Amino acid sequence: MALKDITLGQYFPGHTVIHRLDPRTKLIFTVAYIVALFLARQVVSYAILLVLLGVLIAVSKVGLKSILRGMKPILIIVIITGVLNLFYTAGEGEPLVSFWVFNIYAEGIWAAIFMVLRIAMLITCTFLLTYTTSPIQLTDGLERLMNPLKAIKVPVHELSMMMSIALRFIPTLIEETDKIMSAQKARGADFDTGNLMQKAKALVPLLVPLFISAFRRADELAVAMECRCYHGGEGRTRLRQLKLKGMDVAALLFALAMCVGIGVLGHFGL
Repeated sequence: MALKDITLGQYFPGHTVIHRLDPRTKLIFTVAYIVALFLARQVVSYAILLVLLGVLIAVSKVGLKSILRGMKPILIIVIITGVLNLFYTAGEGEPLVSFWVFNIYAEGIWAAIFMVLRIAMLITCTFLLTYTTSPIQLTDGLERLMNPLKAIKVPVHELSMMMSIALRFIPTLIEETDKIMSAQKARGADFDTGNLMQKAKALVPLLVPLFISAFRRADELAVAMECRCYHGGEGRTRLRQLKLKGMDVAALLFALAMCVGIGVLGHFGL
C-alpha cells in the first residue's frame, strides 16, 4: 500500500449539488446515514442504503476510483472484522463447516457480509463528507451545530478549529512522510524486509524527522495565526455566512425519512 492511497482529509473542489449543500446539512446527513446503517438488519435495508450511497458518489463526481483508493489502508481491518464475525457468530442447527474449534454457520456468513458492508459504507460516507467539504466550511458547520454547548462553557470554536486543523494536516503529513521515506531509501534504508522488530527499528529514522517537521509546521501555523491577530471565536466574522436553502431542508427531511424508513424495515425484519 502506498502512502498516496491515504486520501482521508483531502478536499476535491467542485460545483455539484452535494458540494453546494450547507456543511451543517452534510454533517447531519452523515450522522443520519450512520444511524440508518446500524438500524439496518437484512438484505433489503442494506440494498437501499448501498444504492443511495452509489447515487451520492455519482452526484458528487468524486469518482469511485478515489473512494476505493482511500479504502485500501483499512482493508485489513475490514477483513479481520469479517473473519471474526464469520467464526464467532453462533447459529441454529448444524454448522456448514466445522474444523478444529471453529464452526461456520449460515448466520455467521450473513453476519460477516453485513459487518463488512456496514464498515465499508460507513467509511465511504465519511470520505464523501471530507471530499466535498472544505476544512473552513467543516469548521464553521461544526461550530454552528455545537453552539448550544457554549451555554455550559464548552470552548466550541476551539474544538471545531482543532478538529478541522487535524483533518486538514493529514494529507500534508502523509506527503511529508512519503518524502522522508524516499530520502531514507536513497540513503540505503530498508522499510520492507525483515521481521516485525526489524521493521519497527527501521521506522525510527523516519519518525524522528517526521515529528520535528510536524512540530515545525505547528509552530509556523501558530505564528501565522498570531500575526493575523487571531484570538478565537469571540467577535470573529466570516466571509460567507451559512444559510439553509431549499436543498438543505429537502436533504434534512430525506435524512429523517431514511432513518425512519430503515427503522421500520428493521422492525419488520427486512
